[in-house]
Amino acid sequence: MSLKSLQTKIGVTADGAFGPNTMKKAMEFYKLTPIRAAHFFAQTAHESANFKAFSENLNYSASGLTGIFKKYFPTQEKALLYERKPEKIANVVYASRMGNGDEASGEGWKFRGRGALQLTGKNNYNAFSDYLKKPEIITNPDLVATEFSFESAMFFFDKNKLWSICDEGVSDASILKLTKRINGGTNGLEDRTQKTKKYYGYVK
Repeated sequence: MSLKSLQTKIGVTADGAFGPNTMKKAMEFYKLTPIRAAHFFAQTAHESANFKAFSENLNYSASGLTGIFKKYFPTQEKALLYERKPEKIANVVYASRMGNGDEASGEGWKFRGRGALQLTGKNNYNAFSDYLKKPEIITNPDLVATEFSFESAMFFFDKNKLWSICDEGVSDASILKLTKRINGGTNGLEDRTQKTKKYYGYVK
C-alpha cells in the first residue's frame, strides 16, 4: 500500500501528502472520532515510516542477525548462511510459533509482518481473515500489505482494546500509554507525540 492508494480508497486527491483533508476523509471513512483518529493515524504513520513501509524488511546482514536475532543465529557462521536472504531469515525466526509451521513449511515468510502495524504469524492472519470475513487473506497474505493495511491496524486496536486509551484524550500520558502497548517500549515517542497532536489539530 501507499499513501496515494489510501487516498484513492477514501476518495481524495492522491497527492501523497497526509494533510488535513486526507485526515478528515480517513477519519470519516474508518468511522473514527477525532481523538481516536489522531491517535490511530499518528501511531500507524510512525510504525510505517510515514506510510511508506507496509511489509516487513528482513534483509539483514550477518552482524544484524547475530545482534537482533541472536537466539536463532548464535554464531557468525550460521548468520553468514542467511545473510541478505529475507525469505530464509523469516522462515527461521518465525518457525513453529504464532501458529506457523516449522522452517521447511515456509509459513514464517508467508505470514511475515505486513500492514500499518505489522500483522505477523499465521494465527493473527487467520484471526484477521475472520474479522474481515475475507478468507482470501490466507491464500494471498500480500493483501494485508496492499489493500487492508489500515484495517489490519484497526483489528490490532480492537483486539488489544486500545480505543479506550485513545478515548482518554490527546495528552502526553495517553500517547505514552498507547505507545507502550503498541511498541512494547517507548521507541519513537517524540515523533508519535508530535504527530498525534498535529493530526488532532487537523480535525478537532
